[in-house]
Amino acid sequence: MDKIILKGIQFYGYHGVSEAEREVGQKYAVDIEIDYDLEPAGRSDNLNDTIDYSAIFRLVIEIGTSEKFLLIESLAQKIADAILSQFPIEKVLVRVKKLTPPIPGELEYAGVEIVRENL
Repeated sequence: MDKIILKGIQFYGYHGVSEAEREVGQKYAVDIEIDYDLEPAGRSDNLNDTIDYSAIFRLVIEIGTSEKFLLIESLAQKIADAILSQFPIEKVLVRVKKLTPPIPGELEYAGVEIVRENL
């Protein structure tokens, strides 16, 4: 299956279990992978034959910056649900990365990855 990929959608959000995370906020990055047949768009060169990934980008930014979640699992689920309900797709992968998690020590990020399907 073909894929539409949006990698590294970044925003500043106020998600987390600790009060400090919800008040101060931090940077997040989201990756999206959508299984979609790209052959019609590849042959027609017409946006109507594919998914407008700029609309997906705007949706992720809207959810990430306008809502607050305790868990990044919940943020990922909300993004997946919104994509599946607003676009004619069957399967989406959502990866949410908390770029500066409140963990003593160095790490690149803490994150979750979920795959959801319309049945």
